[in-house]
Amino acid sequence: MSELTVRDMQERDIPAVLAIEKISFSNPWSEQAFLDEMYGKYAFSKVALYEGKVVGYICAHYMLHEAHILDIAVHPDLRRRGIATILMKEAARELKKRGCVFAYLKVRASDAGAKSFYELSGFKVVTVRKKYYDNPEEDALMMMGRL
Repeated sequence: MSELTVRDMQERDIPAVLAIEKISFSNPWSEQAFLDEMYGKYAFSKVALYEGKVVGYICAHYMLHEAHILDIAVHPDLRRRGIATILMKEAARELKKRGCVFAYLKVRASDAGAKSFYELSGFKVVTVRKKYYDNPEEDALMMMGRL
């Protein structure tokens, strides 16, 4: 995807990000949640642009040597084209630059596609959080990767 660019999320991106969030998750983040991530002291948010349009995003927190990938999604029409991989690589580069060594994330136990993607990105399941999610109720797999 040669026309793909990644940059910091901006307030003008929020409507497109929210649209992707709502079709991607059963408990989507709110506009305020994304604004909090954009302006958080130990947070960063990036968007992927294709042909000038927001097609994906990633949000992460970091503190000292640890990071947490909080949210990542790509528009369903453009999945399986490497956009999420590019976002994860950009996040890893950014987090390493900020001194992080490890990254953590949570994924629904039933989301085999996401789990497989994270494993290909170097993450491994380290624990299970029982009944972490609702709508529907489900366990979360806590995964860790070395940056």
